Order: sequence, then C-alpha cells, then structure tokens
Amino acid sequence: MLTRRNLARIAGAAVIAFCAALPALAEPLVIKFSHVVAPDTPKGKGADKFKELAESYTNGAVKIEVYPNSQLYKDKEELEALQLGAVQMLAPSLAKFGPLGVQQFELFDLPYLMGSYDDLRKITDGEVGQSLLAKLEDKGIKGLAYWDNGFKIMSANSPLRTPDDFLGLKMRIQSSKILEAEMQALGAVPQVLAFSEVYQALQTGVVDGTENPPSNMYTQKMHEVQKHATLSNHGYLGYAVIVNKAFWEGLDPEIRADLEKAMKEATEYANSIAKQENDNALEAMKAAGTTEFHELSEDERAEWVEALRPVHEEMSDRIGPDLIKQAYAALGME
Repeated sequence: MLTRRNLARIAGAAVIAFCAALPALAEPLVIKFSHVVAPDTPKGKGADKFKELAESYTNGAVKIEVYPNSQLYKDKEELEALQLGAVQMLAPSLAKFGPLGVQQFELFDLPYLMGSYDDLRKITDGEVGQSLLAKLEDKGIKGLAYWDNGFKIMSANSPLRTPDDFLGLKMRIQSSKILEAEMQALGAVPQVLAFSEVYQALQTGVVDGTENPPSNMYTQKMHEVQKHATLSNHGYLGYAVIVNKAFWEGLDPEIRADLEKAMKEATEYANSIAKQENDNALEAMKAAGTTEFHELSEDERAEWVEALRPVHEEMSDRIGPDLIKQAYAALGME
C-alpha cells in the first residue's frame, strides 16, 4: 500500500531523475575587456555600454568583464597579453600600434592634421581607416571599431602660449615616434611614460607637463598638479577596439553577429558622447581653479602650426608618403 511517505519518496526520486536527465546549463563565455582609463571617460563609458548590449543581445550566453584603470595590464603589457590570449579585448590608443610594427597608425598622431570630428569620420570611416585596421591581422589582432576620445591640449606648470615656451620642458608622451618628433619640434624633451604613472610623475616633477584630451586630464586629476594648460587642439587621441583574432574567428557565428551588433551600437554611443564629455571635463577643471587655461589667438595658433607642420614631412618615410597623401586627399588638404 502506498503511504503518503512512499508517494513523497517516489515523487522526489522522479524529480531527481528528471533533473539528472536535463543537459547541464552551459557556462557563459567570458570576454575580458581591459583598458587603462577611468570608467567615466568616453572610452570607459563605451566599454560599459558594450558590456550591457553584448550581454543583452546574447541572452547571457556571453559575459563581458570590464577592467578599467590598468587593473589588469599597463600600456606596455596589454597588447602582448591580447596576442597571447590572456585577455580577449582592448581599446588601446592608436599610437600603441607603432611599437607593434604597424607604424602607419601614427598617421593619427600627426599634429594639426585633423581639425574636427567631421575630419575624423572621413578618415576612420573611409578607406584609410579600414585599410589600417586590416594591417593588424598579421599580428593576430582583429580591429573592430574606432572610438574617439578627443582633441588634445597641452599642460605644464608654466604658461605655454608660444612654441618657445616649451624649450627644455620634460613632456610626457605615449610611445610614438611622431609624438617624439612633435615635442622635439617645440624644443621640449619627450618622456615616454605609461598612462597610469603620469599623475605621480607630474606631482613629483619627474616630468613638467603632458598632452591629453580634457576628459583624461580631468578624470586622472592631472589638473591638480598642472598650473597651466593651453587649448591647442593640436592633435587627436583615439582608440581602436581590438580582439584576439583567433578567439574572434573561433566564436559561434551567431554569437559573433550579436557581438558585432553590440559593438556597432556601442561605437555610435561612445563617439556621440566624446565631445560632450571633454567639454564637461574642461568646464569642471576651470571651476576647480587649480589650472589657468589659455585659448590661442589666431596669430598664436599660426605659430604653433608653423612649428609643428614640418613633422608631417619629417615622419613621411615612417608612416608612408602615399598614406599621408591619401589622408590629405580625404581631408581636402593640399
């Protein structure tokens, strides 16, 4: 005779057997996305937006782990980590590809090449930008998108109104032969430092100044240790979102399509907020009152352009004269 206790046992056994017959739920695919800036920068917000969209579009089949502020890797380490597969996704500044052997990306470092975001789109969305991303594939890297940060300003503990004001100053730069030539053209001494080390170097006097878009300067609190800054807008800082090529090509095609959709929308978002983020950062630094900001007059700007434009010809052989001509043509320059 079946008692209530026996019925309960049979029911319990049936549930256990049914659950055992179900396939085990697959663990989500983890993609580590490492970057070196703060979460509240255009790049940081773009990475978080990609995480949100990617996890949504894949219904949780993919988990994006975002590591900001060099939590995983510093500037000099991250590309090697990507190539080795220790991290799957990065968004390094375009200057980082020169040391990797793809120095054509240093086109973006040329001073006074692009004067507006409209100019940028002519390069990044056009033949020049896409051909540059394709050059990464031989390095085991797949380029997915270009993300803007913004146009750079110069800062130091002394006024920087004319090129002569740079004479002898130790100026922090990213690792880029173009940026070295830029600072040398101004009479400064270029110092290559990882982004995570810049605040302390400025604070202790290891370097006198640096160049950055306002959003980077503000989120890293550089304005607290820089008395002067000039709104030179002399150069551009942007990023390429990249993945380990073998990892990307090994993804399930449906998953990859979902991630591509997420990246397209995250790119539109990141680039749409970049200018506003920089404008907001600049206003916040002005309000802080620790840095005096100088806007170049037309005559002063002409002096800067005259001092820096020769870097284009000087670095022509390194970047490629044909590539520079192609960029000039896309921008309607002589």
